[in-house]
Amino acid sequence: MERSQQTGVLIMAAAVLQMLLFLWAAARRSYMAVALPVMVALAAISALAFWIGWTMLTTESELEEELEEEAIP
Repeated sequence: MERSQQTGVLIMAAAVLQMLLFLWAAARRSYMAVALPVMVALAAISALAFWIGWTMLTTESELEEELEEEAIP
């Protein structure tokens, strides 16, 4: 088995373990079983939005480069 396949198996095992843990906690009617996944999802969406905004802020416009090239004789 290649390294990427081993990594895939580990990710799948972690996902199954995480789901079993969530179902066990939800069966116990634990508030944290709902609050933690919601918090993680919100943090992931916020981080993604921040990253997109940062990328848009720091990326130079290609239009400005084209205008500068046209202005140079």
